[in-house]
Amino acid sequence: MNPAPNSGSSFDKKRRIIGSIVGPVLALFTWFVPIEALSPEAHHLLAILALIGTWWITEPIPIPVTSVLAPILIVLTGVAPVKSAFAAFSSPIIFLFMGGFILAKAMMVNGLDKRIAYGIVSMKWVGDNPRRIFLAIGLACMLCSGWISNTATAAMMFPIALGLLEAIREMQAANGKHIDLHNYKYATGLMLMTAYACSVGGVLTPIGTPPNLIMMGFLDEMVQIHIGFFEWMIWGFIAMIIYFVIAYVVLSRLYPSDCDHIEGAHEFIQSKVDELGPWTRAQKNTIIAFSTAVILWIAPGILSICLGSDSEILKSYNKYIPESVAAMVGALMLFFLPIKHGTGQRTLGWKDAVHGVEWGTLLLFGGGLTMGGMMYTTGLSEWIGNIIIAGIGGSNNQLILIAVFAVMALLLSELTSHTAATNMIGPLAITAAISAGFSPVPVSVAIALSASLGFMLPVSTPPNAIVYASGYVPITKMIKSGAYIDFIGIFFVTIPLVYYLVEAIVQ
Repeated sequence: MNPAPNSGSSFDKKRRIIGSIVGPVLALFTWFVPIEALSPEAHHLLAILALIGTWWITEPIPIPVTSVLAPILIVLTGVAPVKSAFAAFSSPIIFLFMGGFILAKAMMVNGLDKRIAYGIVSMKWVGDNPRRIFLAIGLACMLCSGWISNTATAAMMFPIALGLLEAIREMQAANGKHIDLHNYKYATGLMLMTAYACSVGGVLTPIGTPPNLIMMGFLDEMVQIHIGFFEWMIWGFIAMIIYFVIAYVVLSRLYPSDCDHIEGAHEFIQSKVDELGPWTRAQKNTIIAFSTAVILWIAPGILSICLGSDSEILKSYNKYIPESVAAMVGALMLFFLPIKHGTGQRTLGWKDAVHGVEWGTLLLFGGGLTMGGMMYTTGLSEWIGNIIIAGIGGSNNQLILIAVFAVMALLLSELTSHTAATNMIGPLAITAAISAGFSPVPVSVAIALSASLGFMLPVSTPPNAIVYASGYVPITKMIKSGAYIDFIGIFFVTIPLVYYLVEAIVQ
């Protein structure tokens, strides 16, 4: 193991110390500085935002705790009554993600995620070719992380990648060539592909990564614009494929293999598949529950295509089976489907479900939606948005507006949690777009996509940290390759995609 990750811990420690001091000082300064353009409620909320925003970025206390602190301070300072301050914690978005968490936990507990991932890597076309293995590992990570957390996917695929690298080392040693995996280009590339593909896959679905749902929640709560699951997947699929191609090309060029085949690679992967054994009843039940949720999620899109967006059937479907209900239907099926009749054992146990739900993320959602909604209703986001618009020289160019907020989301997500970055920037971008006379959907999608492009530092995403801890990824290599992919992705994919494709879909 490389001791280098300690440098990340040192950075985090300094960041927390600075944030614990700067946050309260900045909040007090904001509170006492007169701002005539703001109402008392908006002024107080700005002071709260200074504290919460600073602590979201610097994390002197856990982000979920900071998120719960937000509505408490809103009530204590008289910005809003308690019912309004905590209303966002019961948002349907919360239950959509909760259902997704439970389904993902069932996939992991019952081994369905490994069966899918190993099945991709063990396909005949992969064989023992290092370039194809490189591609297959990336595909497995990408497709799995569209439905389960990128952290869980990276943790699952990480040992597979390590095993393949060990096979390379042993093969080279048998041929009289000793390699140091810590200074081996292909090892660096395979580790980075494992991390980057997990982040790329998250953009596919609303439940793939928190920024997607956060921006969908802001649109729904602030301006009553609902983005459907199928609708998101249209541009999410296109963005995911292009991001993946960029990552694959960049990494395969920077970190090529020095051999044409990896002796023992196919046998190693096949041994992992064999360890899974035959399909179990729990795995079959999980497929049934998961497929039910997916069908219910994409049904509105299919109905819209077949019957039209004004169809009464579609309206009734959306009324009675919204995405959050679909997610919970699939999740609750896991507690009813039996593994073996007469034993009382179900597909998923309550203890596993409880541990599978990322309660901290749900609290973060609630706090973020609370801050975003309050910023909009008090007029604070409009005031800040107008300042940003004036700072970029006016509001007559939507492309510039999208680019500015996309870059802001990317840069902030490189240094802190992408969920925190999205919570900070989302409400401002939506309000700025509305003030400028544009639809807030394109800039919202741009922020969600950009926040997933944190490829430069170990602290940017958990998958980055996981592969960095292997010792096979020098920090300079991660920064270099991440910078290439970030730059190409945001300026040649994210901004054009949301400007042309998303705007066309919205219209």
